[in-house]
Amino acid sequence: MVNLEGFEDSFPKGLSGGMKQRVAIARGYAVAPDVLLMDEPFGALDAQTRAQLQEDLLRTWQNERKTILFITHDVDEAVLLSTKVVIMSARPGRIKEIIPIDLPYPRNQASKLDPKFLEYRNYIWDIVYKMYLEVRK
Repeated sequence: MVNLEGFEDSFPKGLSGGMKQRVAIARGYAVAPDVLLMDEPFGALDAQTRAQLQEDLLRTWQNERKTILFITHDVDEAVLLSTKVVIMSARPGRIKEIIPIDLPYPRNQASKLDPKFLEYRNYIWDIVYKMYLEVRK
């Protein structure tokens, strides 16, 4: 499911950062949860590995259809991976807005070029930026 064939007997020190993240995703799925919680799972990865794991997660989600609560500070990642984006306010953290994301599946990195994707991204950035300006006052 997470494309780690050939590394079944490897120790963590022998895996790349992306491979370790794939293992973490597999471990999450292995216990068959109703909801999978993922807090910034791709935050420390390089751009190419992050993009690959985003697509892997999308493919896995399409096969498994598990509910995933995915926390990210990356607006593009939120729009690409989500069926809904929940924008949180600054302190105290409260739900500012919930935006349903109506983009077709399958999604991949090329989906970021879709005008509808850009519309969602710009709408969310506008909200986030306005909150940032308020906090700075």
